[in-house]
Amino acid sequence: MNILHINQSDGLGNGAGIAGYRLHQGLLAQGVDSRILVGTLTTSSDCVATAPRSKHRVENLCYRFACHFGLNDINWLGSFDIPKHNFYKQADILNFHNLHTGYFNYLAIPYLTENKPAVFTLHDMWSFTGHCSYSYDCDRWKFGCGKCPYPDTYPAIARDNTYLEWKLKNWVYSRSHLTIVTPSTWLADQVKQSMLQDKSIHHIPYGIDTEAYQPLDTEKCRSILGIPADKKVLMFAALDIKYTRKGGDLLVKALQALPDSLKAETMLLTIGYGSESLAEVVGMPNLNLGYVSSDRLKSIAYSAADLFIFPTRADNLPLVLQESMACGTAMVSFKIGGVPDLVRPGITGYLASPEDAQDLCYGIVQLLEDNQQRQQMGQNCRQIALAEYRLELQAKRYIEIYHQLSRN
Repeated sequence: MNILHINQSDGLGNGAGIAGYRLHQGLLAQGVDSRILVGTLTTSSDCVATAPRSKHRVENLCYRFACHFGLNDINWLGSFDIPKHNFYKQADILNFHNLHTGYFNYLAIPYLTENKPAVFTLHDMWSFTGHCSYSYDCDRWKFGCGKCPYPDTYPAIARDNTYLEWKLKNWVYSRSHLTIVTPSTWLADQVKQSMLQDKSIHHIPYGIDTEAYQPLDTEKCRSILGIPADKKVLMFAALDIKYTRKGGDLLVKALQALPDSLKAETMLLTIGYGSESLAEVVGMPNLNLGYVSSDRLKSIAYSAADLFIFPTRADNLPLVLQESMACGTAMVSFKIGGVPDLVRPGITGYLASPEDAQDLCYGIVQLLEDNQQRQQMGQNCRQIALAEYRLELQAKRYIEIYHQLSRN
């Protein structure tokens, strides 16, 4: 069996790329011939290649037309050349992932699936909305979009033609052979209310390498990172305060509300970029590791932390929360999207009410001050990661679906 994934990237810098590449690796480990076509190529492998592009001048003309009418991505004519690629010719089954990052034309899906069955792994809501990857409190995607309240939400549109993009997507799916997979129970529920509701819908969580991500000795990890042994450590993925979806502003409010006595004995540990201004605003020492691609270094960071904080406003099944779980680090986040699949109140962490920075602060204080509860949650995290989120388990679930499709 030969599987071809089509995704925005092969792993570096974005959740969907990382998740798709991990699945690819899991399938290879199970003896499946897996390959990837991507918009952004970051690795060197015979199994990965860049998706075809059309002539630059032609696509530029199409881009100006598409942008003027607020229709993202329909300018990528090279998507119709994918059947000419050897990866496609050799594939038995296609697996679409994120298609909305400036490399793929969704109008090509019926053509690509005409003779090959396909799985569509959804990493957000984009596939069934008029443009956005997350709709927040808007539910217009259920019946046709139009009059978009969030035109600047990623991917932004220059003109509100969301009703037309919604209709185009609906037309595409009515002519495509697709099986839908969602990583979170929340996203599965959204799909069942969308234009994709008549498709076969499966819930398969992301898989994680629980050998690469595992609990390490806290004291040794802090020593490696130069963190004082007597400090309490709050870890989070670095957030630009202006990036509202990830809730940087909510995190600032929560950290500012911490008791002064707790602030004095706590430091921040961050991965990614953009935490410098945040640390300065809240007045707490911060160790920023920058962008970290090494699984080992990330495991050291998670293991050095007392809590992982994730103040998101909208998310599917956040990989950083999975990584934190696998490393045995309890979590504090908001009850939003797919987060409750991972952050289970009283079991793996604390779930605050959406948009309630004071409640987020309360959860941080409660768990930082209760060592016994926090340590028990850490143990629960590891046990659940092993039982539910191993990469091998995810790969086997996908293989079962691939086999079903190959028999139809």
